Amino acid sequence: MKRKIVVLGGGISGYGSAILAKKKGFDTFLSDMGKIAPKFRERLDEWGVEYEEGQHTEERILDANEVIKSPGIPDTAPIVQKIRERGIPVISEIEFAARYKGVAKTICITGSNGKTTTTSLIYKIMRDAGRKVSLGGNIGESFAYSVATEKHFWHVLELSSFQLDGCFKFKADIGVLMNITPDHLDRYDYKLENYARSKMRIAENQTAADAFIYSADDAITQQMLAEMDNGLRARQLPFAINTAIASGDGDAILEGHTFTATVGAKSVTVDTRKMQIEGMHNVYNAMAAALATLAAGIDPKQIKRSIYDFSPVEHRLEPAGVKDDIQWVNDSKATNVDSVWYALESMKRPTVWIAGGTDKGNDYTPVKEFARKKVKALICMGVDNAKLLREFQGIVPVIRDCHTFEEAMEAARAEATEGDTVLLSPACASFDLFRNYEERGRLFKEWVKSNVLDK
Repeated sequence: MKRKIVVLGGGISGYGSAILAKKKGFDTFLSDMGKIAPKFRERLDEWGVEYEEGQHTEERILDANEVIKSPGIPDTAPIVQKIRERGIPVISEIEFAARYKGVAKTICITGSNGKTTTTSLIYKIMRDAGRKVSLGGNIGESFAYSVATEKHFWHVLELSSFQLDGCFKFKADIGVLMNITPDHLDRYDYKLENYARSKMRIAENQTAADAFIYSADDAITQQMLAEMDNGLRARQLPFAINTAIASGDGDAILEGHTFTATVGAKSVTVDTRKMQIEGMHNVYNAMAAALATLAAGIDPKQIKRSIYDFSPVEHRLEPAGVKDDIQWVNDSKATNVDSVWYALESMKRPTVWIAGGTDKGNDYTPVKEFARKKVKALICMGVDNAKLLREFQGIVPVIRDCHTFEEAMEAARAEATEGDTVLLSPACASFDLFRNYEERGRLFKEWVKSNVLDK
């Protein structure tokens, strides 16, 4: 009798998992409590995958031998609790797809901030070097779908803590941990240590043949490394700007405007002034990418060329246009306070800051000094702005309480004058007013184009 696989969630992670399960001969059923996007329905139909939307048929789901859960579904969801009560194993797409990747290797990037830029940069370097490589996990194509439909020798995966939570035997050949700062605490009982432990799973199953790349400047990462029960078996490749480090396996260190990344006998030196991505956070991202691709055997000259050629990622400090010497910057991907810290740190002009959305247990203390020095007006954009209004009263001279996107954008335009930057950097999830941060960023750019640039 065929083993029964149930996939919960019909988004990019779910449809890919279902197609891979179907291809591998499992009795496969996908269930989504919401609507499945037409493009994913088409692919499920094409592969003959049975699915339902708008409901969960418990009898069918609870008959599974194994459940693959999409990362957006919390463990507190009633259907997930019932599955666990039955003792049915619940895994992530990453865990499932890794079983069938064959000899292909993985470069996996996690962290509270910087992971999308770092993942995209690593993918670019690998692709520019002619490697057969896929981009997946939290961005790009579904890892499972790539495994099901194409033959890759490398998979570059951005992994969230939610995806790592569903990994048990999965191993990163090259693991990259950018940093650990408070984020998604609403999914971790509001305990930073629970969230930090999830991030550390990136290194858990690694062996001496693998590489672990991490920030030596990040205090929480250092603390978690010291607390690891079994120690770290992988080769350690730290990167740092503020800390004196030296690792026998290799490292990356910034001196002045240049950093040198070394792995074994190979090294690459990068002049950060020649990079198109600006700000100290992007120096960290480039150092991590250089170490990861050196560890993957890429030629140092190619690494340098690709880093210089790399342009900003969409929704991450992305220029949206300039009119009347007012810059508009889309940083919609900044869904936590630490991301906003990096954004405000990089601001060189008086800033009209648009923030707000669904608060995830934010502590705004780290950004208050930057807000005091750099922000001339705070535009609160959310259904409930009480916390933002309370936290920045007396710190920012002008605070506007706006409850719709249009109202917030009009307020930002009214407050901005020649020489200013209007920065969308919300510090919050988007779900009160938008489907996701991508929609929020796209609407911002469209509004700027229609109401500012084309006027």
